[in-house]
Amino acid sequence: MLRVPVDELFIHLDTPIRTALLLIDKGGIGIVLIVDEGRRLLGTISDGDVRRAILSSLDLDTPVTVLLERKKAGQYSKPITAKVGTTREELLLLMRKFILREIPILDEDDRIVDLIGMDDLVPVEPLLLQAVIMAGGFGSRLRPLTEDMPKPMLPVGGRPLMEVLLEQLRDSGIRNVNVTTHFRPEKITDYFGDGKNFGVELNYVNEESPLGTGGALGLMPRPSEPLLVINGDVLTQVDFRAMYAFHQEYKADLTLAVRQYEFEVPYGVIECDGVFVKGIQEKPSFNYFVNAGIYLLQPDVYEYIPVGKRFNMTDLIQWLMDAGKVVVSFPVREYWLDIGQHVDYAQAQKDVEAGLMGNDPSSLDGGNEVD
Repeated sequence: MLRVPVDELFIHLDTPIRTALLLIDKGGIGIVLIVDEGRRLLGTISDGDVRRAILSSLDLDTPVTVLLERKKAGQYSKPITAKVGTTREELLLLMRKFILREIPILDEDDRIVDLIGMDDLVPVEPLLLQAVIMAGGFGSRLRPLTEDMPKPMLPVGGRPLMEVLLEQLRDSGIRNVNVTTHFRPEKITDYFGDGKNFGVELNYVNEESPLGTGGALGLMPRPSEPLLVINGDVLTQVDFRAMYAFHQEYKADLTLAVRQYEFEVPYGVIECDGVFVKGIQEKPSFNYFVNAGIYLLQPDVYEYIPVGKRFNMTDLIQWLMDAGKVVVSFPVREYWLDIGQHVDYAQAQKDVEAGLMGNDPSSLDGGNEVD
């Protein structure tokens, strides 16, 4: 549901992408509207458009007109709209046909008068996803904190990290959650029980021996709906609904959440051809996308998961690509932190205390440590 008046989501062709992103989050409906001086619609910029810009390493201070030009070459070169007076049933048909979360409403002169979201037409429905939290690791790099405690049970902001994850899944509309366990599983099962006190239904899958993130999935029956898999040591505010919409848009077999990671070489880098120096770069910076430990899988992917064998998610991704399946990346622009080492755990405590998990995600600055 729209959080602000529709005209607060109006932008112009020279508006920076970064500003558009701020308004997308402010509006809470996943879109902003590019208009001319007469409120006539020139185009739309969605959350997915911004994430695609991030994947292409586009500077967020670039004007949105660049994104609009890119969209002209896509499947829907013009925004899907409806006229004032369009019935609720007709709006729902449009949204479902074009996989839209929102649709601009125009008057007879093509001026924008409203923006209708799916939540305005039907009650917020549970996401048709199952989830898996991978909680079976030893957390050896966090010892002695994990000497007698599974890493997902470490307190963050006064409660276990896994409780934070469950709350996010529940608030996204996910109710059925599987938890893979191995090290000290009773610490998890005794605390969470069947999950009813946390608003979810929990099922536990215990690994007799560690099978890796992919191998643990082989212990579960093939799901009847897409499966969201998340590492139990990830602290994040990623929008699971947006990730699922992205997954559907590309008809992906597997969607992998990725995070931008930049590092600077603290020395001058010399390029050589044998003994001859061909170039030099002083303290160059490199920017990569790294695995964020969050995955969306179609049920058919289970055909590629061995049963009872050690198998990592990276192996599964490679097998799917080798088989010609559709594997796409979904950039996490929200808060994200992988709690792999003591410095990460200390940072998580500071971030939660400072309220950074609810802060503006568009800066892409908060929580970017990589394990």
